[in-house]
Amino acid sequence: MKEPETSRAVPSRKPGRSSPGARRKTFWLTTMMLPGAIWLLLIRYLPMFGIVIAFKNYRAYKPNTFLNNITRSEWVGLKNFAFLKSPDTAVMIRNTLGYNLLWILLGLVISVAFAIMMSELTTRFLAKAYQTLMFFPYFLSWVVASYFVLAFLDPTSGMIPFLQKRAGLVPTSFYHDVTWWPLILTLCNLWKNLGYSSVLYLAAITGIDTSQYEAAAVDGATKWQQIFHVTLPNLRPMIVILLIMNVGKIFNADFGLFYNVPQNSGSLYPVTQVVDTYVYRAYANTHNLGMSSAAGFLQSLVGLICIVLANTIVRRIDADSSLF
Repeated sequence: MKEPETSRAVPSRKPGRSSPGARRKTFWLTTMMLPGAIWLLLIRYLPMFGIVIAFKNYRAYKPNTFLNNITRSEWVGLKNFAFLKSPDTAVMIRNTLGYNLLWILLGLVISVAFAIMMSELTTRFLAKAYQTLMFFPYFLSWVVASYFVLAFLDPTSGMIPFLQKRAGLVPTSFYHDVTWWPLILTLCNLWKNLGYSSVLYLAAITGIDTSQYEAAAVDGATKWQQIFHVTLPNLRPMIVILLIMNVGKIFNADFGLFYNVPQNSGSLYPVTQVVDTYVYRAYANTHNLGMSSAAGFLQSLVGLICIVLANTIVRRIDADSSLF
């Protein structure tokens, strides 16, 4: 009797070798990623060689090229970091860290709350309208925003001083009184950045599987219980990632907010002087490019340390929510 034919065994592919189709797919995906990679290389990594300016007394020489100037400039070591010995150092570090810590916490709580409220809206038109109105201030520059603030606080024609005069009160000289500016700067920061953060959290909420809400409703969970036991646990990875990224910018300040909104008033320096504005004013007076580079290098170094520490803490608590 003739034996039945057996199927021919398919030769196994050698490990480490991919099929032509997979290679073509990898090629096209790499091509799509190439513009972003080139941009990252030119804008982010290539300028890192300029960090050496922070340790040199940078001067211009003939021929006036960057490479010639940077090689011939005198090496001064840590001399450019001497601005940390200034009497204003404690004030600017206190303001920079204090405002950032406050805004990170407030921004997290309020942004998540607004995102949850917008996700609960049943009218699509209202949801889109609120998103647009909240996101619009993010695209405005602080120069424009400073004139909005000036319309309210200007001592001669501002709305608030005018109402104080009508009420028989002494108008407040806002641009010479430091009392109200921590609150004003906090409100300005929330007004401008709240919409951006809320949209990010809202996008994460829309990606939550609706079957989880249906199962919770079947079990008798109220709307508040669904938020605490379904929405917030699913938002945790996004919250942690944005929190880590914000912690990395804790030593950086929004220059436009602290310089333009207070109208560069010297009377407000005790509550508006931060690292960025101090370096700008110092450079405007001394034209010391090395000091500016040293301040930028210090901000980046502190940011890197903060990101690594925050990520290490998160990884020990919940490894799945860490960045690396």
